[in-house]
Amino acid sequence: MSVRADQPHSAGAGGVDPGEPGGGAPRAVVADSWRRSLAVHERREDAVVTSILDDDALSSYRTEHPLASVMPVISELLIEPARDSGILVAVGDASSRLLWIGGDPGVRRRAEGMAFLEGADWSEASVGTSAPGTALATGSAVQIRGPEHFSPLVEAFSCTAMPIRDPRSDRAIGVVDITGGEQAVGVHALPWLKAAVAAVEERLRGLATVRPPTLERASAQAIGAVLTVTGRDQGVLRWAGRELSLSARHSEILVLLAGHPRGLTAEELTERLYAQPVPPVTLRAELVRLRKVLEASGTGVTLLSRPYRVDGLEVDSMTALALLERGSHRQALGAYGGQLLPRSEAPAITELRDELSATLREAVVGSAAVDVVLHYLRLPEAADDAEAWRTALRLLPPRSPKRAAVVAHLERLAG
Repeated sequence: MSVRADQPHSAGAGGVDPGEPGGGAPRAVVADSWRRSLAVHERREDAVVTSILDDDALSSYRTEHPLASVMPVISELLIEPARDSGILVAVGDASSRLLWIGGDPGVRRRAEGMAFLEGADWSEASVGTSAPGTALATGSAVQIRGPEHFSPLVEAFSCTAMPIRDPRSDRAIGVVDITGGEQAVGVHALPWLKAAVAAVEERLRGLATVRPPTLERASAQAIGAVLTVTGRDQGVLRWAGRELSLSARHSEILVLLAGHPRGLTAEELTERLYAQPVPPVTLRAELVRLRKVLEASGTGVTLLSRPYRVDGLEVDSMTALALLERGSHRQALGAYGGQLLPRSEAPAITELRDELSATLREAVVGSAAVDVVLHYLRLPEAADDAEAWRTALRLLPPRSPKRAAVVAHLERLAG
């Protein structure tokens, strides 16, 4: 591994070490994880959570997940002892999506700033090197100290994580993580976690004799597809390492239905979709075609009727808006690729596009840190926003080398 300024520091010599502590070079487990992270993220700052399940989807998913049946064990052995200890305990699925979080309330509040939230995707593909994602990527227990994390947002924390396996198939069905300060990677952290996981897997073994199909289904589970509609005229569905380009109209329909979990009638959907009156058969034909596309592609997205609604879909524009509402500006920008379906003239899409753009701008210009403002200025819609550029200039330190480019841009705007 070549030496680079943005690579992690050595882990140091303390603590139980799943890898080998080195004097100045990164441990092998960390170096390998950084390579995987760099293959996904061009810059460390881009490694932020961009996928979070909404409350309804999270509740439904947790109810069906096999780890729900062993949460009393995890609570007794890990969560309850961690409440006043400076430790946070998180339980995730086989994709490193966090499903349950408990432990020290103060640490939990601080961790929310990096989107360490129930429903958030903490895989290596999302945030880079971190204990939950790296444990699942390697299939073994992992400890990650602060500066070993790939994302700068996570450097203030250390963590230990270990996969939880289906005792029948030996496949990982989840992960348990402890996060906090140095004590989260201290000498007792890994033995404590291993003992808890052993108890959980023993409990699962007992359940497997009664309900084997449940564990089998969960081992192959998937959250569903993600629809990307920001910064592009036609949506792209991504699921299980595959992707499917959609027509502009089908993209609009899915965005509108995803935003109305209880569904829309044909009349309501027509109103939102078409600027001019159209015969009922027009919408029905589009829905028939969309249903065929979804069924043929195997996305797992289901188009339901009476009323029309969609199941198994996450939309990047909705994720960005939810993150903004939580005050997670960096994560929102990570989820936001640009204006929502910028060429769409569908009435409801136009409203959603304006709402999302305005909410993002107000949040960033009004209260965000300078690095977040600079990230926002890279968006095409910010090119002529003189106020946003002046905000960046005001926030930048007097000797920052980035000031020159901001000043030059403001001069161009001034003519």
